[in-house]
Parts: sequence; structure tokens; C-alpha cells
Amino acid sequence: MAATVRRQRPRRLACWALMAVLLADLLALSDTLAVMSVDLGSESMKVAIVKPGVPMEIVLNKESRRKTPVTVTLKENERFFGDSAASMAIKNPKATLRYFQHLLGKQENNPHVALYRARFPEHELGFDPQRQTVYFQISPQLQFSPEEVLSMLLNYSRSLAEDFAEQPIKDAVITVPAFFNQAERRAVLQAARMAGLKVLQLINDNTATALSYGVFRRKDINSTAQNIMFYDMGAGSTVCTIVTYQTVKTKDAGMQPQLQIRGVGFDRTLGGLEMELRLREHLAGIFNEQRKGQRAKDVRENPRAMAKLLREANRLKTILSANADHMAQIEGLMDDVDFKTKVTRAEFEELCADLFERVPGPVQQALQSAEMKLDEIEQVILVGGATRVPKVQEVLLKAVGKEELGKNINADEAAAMGAVYQAAALSKAFKVKPFVVRDAAIYPILVEFTREVEEEPGVRSLKHNKRVLFCRMGPYPQRKVITFNRYNHDFNFHINYGDLGFLGPEDLRVFGSQNLTTVKLKGVGESFKKYPDYESKGIKAHFNLDESGVLSLDRVESVFETLVEDSPEEESTLTKLGNTISSLFGGGTTQDTKENGTDTVQEEEEGPAEGSKAEPGEQAEPREEAEAPTDDTSPPPPPEPKGDAASEGEKAAEKDKGEKPEAQKPNEKGEAGAEGVPPAPEEEKKQKPARKQRMVEEIGVELVVLDLPDLRQDELARSAQKLQDLTLRDLEKQEREKAANSLEAFIFETQDKLYQPEYQEVSTEEQREDISGRLHAASTWLEDEGFGATTVMLKEKLAELRKLCQGLFFRVEERKKWPERLSALDNLLNHSSMFLTGARLIPEMDQIFTEVEMTTLEKVINETWAWKNATVAEQAKLPATEKPVLLSKDIEAKMMALDREVQYLLNKAKFAKPRPRPKDKNGTRAEPPLNASASDQGDKVIPPAGSEPADSEPLELGGPAAESEQKEQPTGQKPTLKNDEL
Repeated sequence: MAATVRRQRPRRLACWALMAVLLADLLALSDTLAVMSVDLGSESMKVAIVKPGVPMEIVLNKESRRKTPVTVTLKENERFFGDSAASMAIKNPKATLRYFQHLLGKQENNPHVALYRARFPEHELGFDPQRQTVYFQISPQLQFSPEEVLSMLLNYSRSLAEDFAEQPIKDAVITVPAFFNQAERRAVLQAARMAGLKVLQLINDNTATALSYGVFRRKDINSTAQNIMFYDMGAGSTVCTIVTYQTVKTKDAGMQPQLQIRGVGFDRTLGGLEMELRLREHLAGIFNEQRKGQRAKDVRENPRAMAKLLREANRLKTILSANADHMAQIEGLMDDVDFKTKVTRAEFEELCADLFERVPGPVQQALQSAEMKLDEIEQVILVGGATRVPKVQEVLLKAVGKEELGKNINADEAAAMGAVYQAAALSKAFKVKPFVVRDAAIYPILVEFTREVEEEPGVRSLKHNKRVLFCRMGPYPQRKVITFNRYNHDFNFHINYGDLGFLGPEDLRVFGSQNLTTVKLKGVGESFKKYPDYESKGIKAHFNLDESGVLSLDRVESVFETLVEDSPEEESTLTKLGNTISSLFGGGTTQDTKENGTDTVQEEEEGPAEGSKAEPGEQAEPREEAEAPTDDTSPPPPPEPKGDAASEGEKAAEKDKGEKPEAQKPNEKGEAGAEGVPPAPEEEKKQKPARKQRMVEEIGVELVVLDLPDLRQDELARSAQKLQDLTLRDLEKQEREKAANSLEAFIFETQDKLYQPEYQEVSTEEQREDISGRLHAASTWLEDEGFGATTVMLKEKLAELRKLCQGLFFRVEERKKWPERLSALDNLLNHSSMFLTGARLIPEMDQIFTEVEMTTLEKVINETWAWKNATVAEQAKLPATEKPVLLSKDIEAKMMALDREVQYLLNKAKFAKPRPRPKDKNGTRAEPPLNASASDQGDKVIPPAGSEPADSEPLELGGPAAESEQKEQPTGQKPTLKNDEL
């Protein structure tokens, strides 16, 4: 037995360990049960959440609207967001910031910065010489970068989501335009970090829209590829996307639906904002024309008037989408002069004629990047608010050559719903149906490096090499490794964008720097000196293009290999056991460990280093090794033509793959071991073949960012602290406003109650005058000094007034409760007395209650009657203005004590068994008396006091249980006496 116990102990320990791990996971997930998504548009944003019991819901803001303006108003002592900030745009246009996302990741010389200044001249943009970027100069003391403003908005969106979810939220998926480059994506991530958000993914808004469309049409997706075009024209830009839907076989989940981004085209400045600006300019010209000759100022010089005109232009654009004409009117546009004019749809279309000509452009770009024709597109679906303009639909329909445009998707909320589905899929707290997403990188990325080559004996020259790291429209996320084989000393290489010929000249200027990073390696030479007897396998640089489309250099390693022979001695049992346990927990070492199933190893064969036997002028041959994705077996995009170099690289890759097994086989030529003597047949079984031993040395890396320097850690922490201080200030302000409102409401409510009859009945004239005087003094103080009072002072003043009126409110509340409480007590006393009377009428041979029990109940009934009569009489003698002696809590306590005694006896009667009847002379059992119940015919079993069987339920007075039991009594017998039947 002891041996059995000992054998079971390891199992128990393993079970306890597993339970501890699961409990730790549950505790870790307890704080992240809700996730959110933020669809950041140029004009408005949508926030969605997923939490247990609330699947994929759009968050309502404080105004109960489903979308919130992307607007922030920054003043000296307060901030406004959303609709509140939008209403402040007319009063204080300089401090109200809109469309600031257009400045993210852009330097001061970018054309979009100049365009922003032209569109919104009321904003003063300062220059940051360190990062070559701009910031908003609201006042000499207030200046914020675009990342900080975006961080404020993200923090506000999180507060909306937390209020809606009623729990804290940290994990989020944020949408960004598909055309965002590396600098712009890093800027969004920095803003989220300032706000304290954990970004699960930056998802392209077109990908989120396609995911939302596919999730709700999962049943329509099959193995046949379906090509859908999404045309998204928002406020600031236009993006056209071609998506292919089909089911593919995955490694873990079998056949699952998949969406693949095949082609993307975009126009950064084509959107509803540009149409509104054209309308604003048109209205400004009409207003100036109407006031011509009055020596009036130009309305364009008045920021408030231009803000009013922009708001009216937005309204006009919306109404003209459904009407042929509309009357634009603004009250008190400038100098108390009203403005009114009629605008037709034809005039609007004429103003935006050149914009409508640009509508087909993104369609052609998307088809070109996807290498597809319009005939292959099954449906064109409209997304975005600006697609509601009739002229846009007319031009687009003509461009795509379809019978109609698809409008079977929520144009405003599709991206937010797709993003929140992705957030739930990425979160550990939820399990969703798999939907494979294969996004595509719009901009190619390559690696450039320079090395010395010897073209002629004694003549050396520098050769510049380029290797594509991530090709255009290639899928991501994915990892890649590039190997440098011809260096044995420190060197540099560059990461740049590839061929951007598909962008126009203006788009290239807006794009910014085409150079990303310069990588400086340190410690290459020391690694070669450390392993002089090993064969170098090159310097391997590991790159990662993550789910957010952000490129990073994970690490750089110097790899060496050599052949070693294992000793013929067998491993001990403990060693084998240790190796097995290590392999189970992932602690074992392998020769070549892949970090991701989708990793692609691209090695740059540059031959031996300096002083080697390489032939002069030897060309570098790229060698690629690719594994199929672990979660997706869909066909990859068509490979780029590589010519002979690619075919040679593939052969080299196959050759390289065969190296490991060949190295582990015995020599085919029969060459011997160290001394050249062939081993005996008996020794061959014991001796193990030589194996490769790999040594990896970490190489120091210094990154020089060339496109847009990121904020340093101290600057990032300083910005985060500044924003946190502003948030705390806002919270303190809200707390103070809440305290002031509570104090003011208490004063007005109490002053009104003093004149109500129920309050006058329990108070004297002097008491009411005293309270009224205190309230009037507090109201005067609040009006005169309340603006400068702190939150603590306001709360203390409210507590003082509540203490003053506490006695008055208590007397009124007690008088309101007396009738109900006394009536309930009387009913309970009457029913209890009837129950006691019936219990005493039970014959002695059938009695189930003891005399002590009935005496105890009688004593409690009498004491309760006596207390009630005495207290009511004493209360009647007291004036109404004195503190009452009859309290509702005392009545409830008496009722609970009496009900407890009655319930005990009822439960005892419910489970009592009848006593056996004596037999008569004829051998038959004596008939029970008429007043005996059928349940009394048996042995009486009385449960101990205070205990109830597991299936017992207390009887309710007058409840359905009593009625059902009464129906079950045999005819001709008197039913058992119960409290409500006596």
C-alpha cells in the first residue's frame, strides 16, 4: 500500500503543478477580459469592444453617438474631445486641432506639411530641429507634437470603451491607412505607447474592412477564389483594394476561409475634406461678393468665420448628395452679418470636376499591382463616407464597367468591426473561428551593401550590391535572414525602400526619405579570432516584418561550424532522462532552429573573406530557402523573375539542404577515422558518426535611423508623464465639478423640501429657519467663492449641510416606513398565534411538537405583542419633532426573531413521520382519528433543532406549496394544520 501511495505522489504533484499553471493563466487573463479596436479616420473615429457577453459592439460616446469626431481642443486649464471639441472649433479655432494625422511621421519639408498650413492657417506650427518635424504651438506654454495629440485621442477612446465595458482595457487593435510607410506606422505606435495602450496589431483599414466582410459571409466562401474590390473614399484619402477569398487547408484547423490582399491603389489627398474645402472657398467668395463696396474685410482672414463656413460646407455636401440644390445659411457669419445663398449640385460637381477625374486612378493602380483585369473582379463594394456623393459613384461605375456597385456593407463601421474581430482573435481571453488573413506590403524593402572585389591582379574596387528583403505585395508577417559570407571584419549595410516607380513624382515627395536605416556591426573580427579552427557560415542578420507592418532587425549573429566525433560510450540512464525532459519543455538544442514556420532564409553567398582562394570578380549568388506557412497553405503570390541567378540559387539551396544528412552518414569512399585505419565491424556498431557542432556569436549592432528618428526613451517617458498629468488634471476637474453639482443640487432640493407638508410636520419653525439660513449662506458662498474652492472644500461643505439636515430626513423616512412595517408585524403575529393554537389541538398520540417548543413560541409571540403595544403607545406620546422611539429596524428585528421560531416548527412538521397504530384482536390495524394526516402514519422522526435536510425547503406562508399539499390529502381525513390555514 505504501508503495502504491508513493507511486501516486508524482501524479498528484503533476496535477497540482498543472492546476497552478492554469490558475496563473486565469489570473493573468482576469485583467484583459475585454479588448477594443479604434478605427482612426481622418474626420471621425469608431471604437468597438469585445467582452464576455458582448460580442463585437460599437461603443457609444457620451452623446450616445456611434462615431466620434477626431477633434481635440487644448486650452490652458482644460481639454475637450469629440463632439465637445467640435463645438469649440468655432469659438476657439486656433486651439481646436483636426486632421492632425496628416502630419504623423512627416518632416517639416514634406509637401503635406505645407498643404496643412494652407488648409488650416489658424494653426501655428513650430519646428523641432532635433527630429526635423513640426509641432502645434497653441501658446507659449502649450506645445504638442502630432504624436502627443493622437495619444490624447487614443486615451479618450479607451475611456469611452472602459465606460461602456465597465472594466479596464489595455489591449487594442488600431487601424491605419494602407499607404502608411514605416515612419508613419512607428509614429502611431509611439502615440499608443504614450497612452499606455498595448497594441496587439496595427491593421490596415482596407484589410479590416475585408475581414469584416468575410466574417459575416463565411458560408459563401469556398475553394473557388472570389475576387472582390473595395473602394474606400473617406474624408482624407482614397484606397482601392482587391481581395481574394477562398478556403484553404491549414495545419491546425483544417479547411478555413482566407482573405488575401492582391492589389492596392491609393490617392493620399482625394477625399471628402478636399470637396468641403472647395465648397468653403466658393461660399467665402460669394460672401465677399455680397459685401463688395462696403469696405469690409476678407472673410478668409477671420478664422472663426472660416470655421463656420467649413461646417456649413460639410452640411451642404451631405445634403446635396440627396438633393439637387440647397440653401446655405449662416447666422452672424462675420461682423453680425448673416449669410444666405443657394448652391446647386451642378455647381458643386463643377467645383470638384478635377477631383472626380482622379476617382479611377486608385482602381487602375490596384489592378496593376494585382496583375489582374477588370473581368476577374466579381463585385465592387463601396466603403467610406465620401462614396455617398452621386458623382463619385457615377464615375466609378463607368470606370469599373459593372452593372451596379455593391452597397451591402456598413460603410462607416466595417473597419471597426473587422479590427475588433482581429483583436479578439489575437487576445488570449477569447476564442473565435479562424479566418486566415494574408496582408501585403505595399512598399518593397531591400538591403544594400558595398564590398571590395579584385577585378584584376592587384587592382581592387568597390562593388555595390542590392538584395530584395521584402518584395512589393509580398505577404506579411514574415521573418527573413540574410547571410553575409565575405566579411571577417566589422562592416556596415543599409536598409532602404526598393523600387517605388509605381508612385508619381508628387507621391514620392510626400513619401519622404527612401532610406530607412544604416546598420553598423561591431565585433565581427573578434568572433573570427574566438573560433579560429571553425568554418565560418557567415554573418546572419535576422529581420522581422511583424503583424503591424513594421520592420525590425531582431539580431545579427556570426555562425561557425565544425565536425566533432562523439565518444562511443553509451549515455547513462539519468542523462537520457534529462535530455528527454529538456526536449519536452523546449530546452533541447537543435542544429538549426526556425523561429517561425513562415521564415524565409535568404543567404548572400560572398565566398571566403579576404585572403581566401575565391576567384577575382566572383559574383554574389543569392540563395533562398523557404518553408510553407504553418497556418496557411494557400498559394503564395507569383514570384518575381530572377533569371539564372535564381535558378542557381535554388540549386545551391537544395545542395545546402543536403549537407546535414550527408555529414551524419559514414564516408561513402570508406575513408577511415583519425588514423586512416578502417574500424572493425564490432566497433562500427558502437562508434557514432561525426556530427556538426554549431557555435553562434552575437554581434553588436548600432542602428542609425534615416527616415524619421524615433523619440528617445527619456523623451517618450517625458511625453507620457506630461499626458498623464493632463489626464489627472482632467479627472480632478471632473471630480470638482461633480462635487460642486452635488452641493448645488442638495441646496436646491432641501430648500424645496422645507415647504412640503411631510417635512413641516416633523420640524418646528425655528428648525426650518435655521436650516434655511444655513442653506442660503452655502448658496451665497458657492456663487461668490465656489469658483475658487477646491474639491475638498466643496465636499466638506456638503457633508456639513447633510449632517445639519440628518435628523429631519430621518424622521420623515421613519414615518414613511411605519405603516408598511407595522402591518407586516401584525399579520405575522396573527398567523403565528393561529399556528400555535392549532398545534396545541393535535392529539397527544399524534403530537410532533414538544411542550418546550410550543412554550418558547408562545413566549416570543407574547413578548412581541407587548413590545409593539408599548412602543407604539410611547411613540404616540412624543411630539413629531422629536427623535422617534419606534424604529423600522427594530420592527424588522422582531419580525425576524418570530419568523425564525415559526419556520423551525414548520420544518419539523414537514419531515415528521406518523407513529405506528396498534393492531386490534382481528389482526387489522386501528383506523387513525379523523384529524390525523396521512403523513402521520409512521414512525415520527424529528430532526435536531437548527438542522435541515439537503432537499428541504422552508414553507412560505400562504404559498403554492401549502395548496399543493392540501390537494394531496386523502378524502375523509382532516388536513394538517398550517400557519396560514388556521
